[in-house]
Amino acid sequence: MNILHVSAECFPVAKVGGLADVVGALPKYQNRIGAKSSVIMPMYNNAFVNENTFETLHDGQLKLGVTDFGFQIKVLKNLVLDFDTYFVHVKELLFKDYVYSADDTDRFLAFQIAALDWILQLDKKPDYIHCHDHHTGLIPFMLQESYKYELLNKIPVITTIHNAQYQGWMPYEHLHKIPEFNLSNGGLLDWNGVINPLAAAIKCAWRVTTVSPSYMEELQQNANGLEHLLLAENKKFVGILNGIDAEVWNPKTDQHLVKNFNITSIVSGKKANKDWLCKTFNLDPNKPLIAFIGRLVGEKGAELLPEVFKAVLKELDVSLFLLGSGFEETEKQLLHLREENTGNYNCHIGYDEKLSHIVYAGADFLLMPSRVEPCGLNQMYALRYATVPVVREIGGLKDTVTDINDDGFGIVHKETTVEDIFKAIKRAEQFYKDNKLFKQNRKTMMQIDHSWEASAKTYINLYQSITQTND
Repeated sequence: MNILHVSAECFPVAKVGGLADVVGALPKYQNRIGAKSSVIMPMYNNAFVNENTFETLHDGQLKLGVTDFGFQIKVLKNLVLDFDTYFVHVKELLFKDYVYSADDTDRFLAFQIAALDWILQLDKKPDYIHCHDHHTGLIPFMLQESYKYELLNKIPVITTIHNAQYQGWMPYEHLHKIPEFNLSNGGLLDWNGVINPLAAAIKCAWRVTTVSPSYMEELQQNANGLEHLLLAENKKFVGILNGIDAEVWNPKTDQHLVKNFNITSIVSGKKANKDWLCKTFNLDPNKPLIAFIGRLVGEKGAELLPEVFKAVLKELDVSLFLLGSGFEETEKQLLHLREENTGNYNCHIGYDEKLSHIVYAGADFLLMPSRVEPCGLNQMYALRYATVPVVREIGGLKDTVTDINDDGFGIVHKETTVEDIFKAIKRAEQFYKDNKLFKQNRKTMMQIDHSWEASAKTYINLYQSITQTND
């Protein structure tokens, strides 16, 4: 079984969010159960690319309307990853020091065309093409409709929706850039009067997966305008919970940590990492440490955090730490709050991979008050590092965190409001004071298995079911 994943991100090559973590782990675990799984992605001008060497497998020319672009398909010479990784190199469009920008229409359209052009000339073509999010959303359409790719249209194509809030909308002035097809079928591209790559993928993919079962259900009620389409196409939908790479996220071997630990050394290990955090960021190690890691955007409920933190710092005896970046106004408010609460609150605006690992290991609680959370990986990392997730009951958070009052291990609140988030943090403070129960809960969390093994098998079964259905 030969599977080709197509994605804009892949850890550790290029990471903006959870998409990278999924594409960086799923192929590895699929290969371990007998598949031949690989990834194709854009080549960016970033640290990973500059630190590694590549071999050119293919030179080609692609057309975007009336403009020709040369492209190359490259592969890593050194075995850095656990799966073959191919790169689409289009110097003028893709080779940038960023992954996403304000207008990425031409960039990702070129990426998708180049990837299909390369597949077209391969002697051994993939058995399945697995596309991820809207950046690859036109591939199912082009495989089905573009004359150029007629030889490929028997290859089953799967689309995974990681976040339906982003759909890749483009005006119809770009229509001529898509390889020629029967214009009478152009409605497959349309949703609400524009070309919508994610909508096209939903219409044309053989199967559509979401990154958690609850998110699949929620999308039919709230999908940023795609609700009716999702309801109409729901028979092809499957919700498969993401996993985490249990080798990268392993407190026993994690090289980022101040001190490693396992289930028998939780207390000393977490204390060492918490002490380092508190010393570095001037916080009290004797108080429960509640952390937030993530993008400071509306989906995460981030604009409420300054008000929540003010109330918490005024009324509760806890320490707060935040690692993230996003809305400028939210960043300013969080920085200003730091000036007023020295010793009880601190933040690092930006992202730091090493620091994030230490926060997961050192914090007592991880706060995730999300409005939208298709799957969420942070809560799974927290569990792996014996940190109690404090989450809203939504999407993948609902599927992975059970409240302590329901014989669970986390703290769950209903709504993304200042009042609900504050009450959840207050419950966390109270839970921390029950020393015996709190310590036992840490052991419970570390024994929960959210690794990719089970999900990788579920995807393999899904691929096989497509083939069997169409035999």
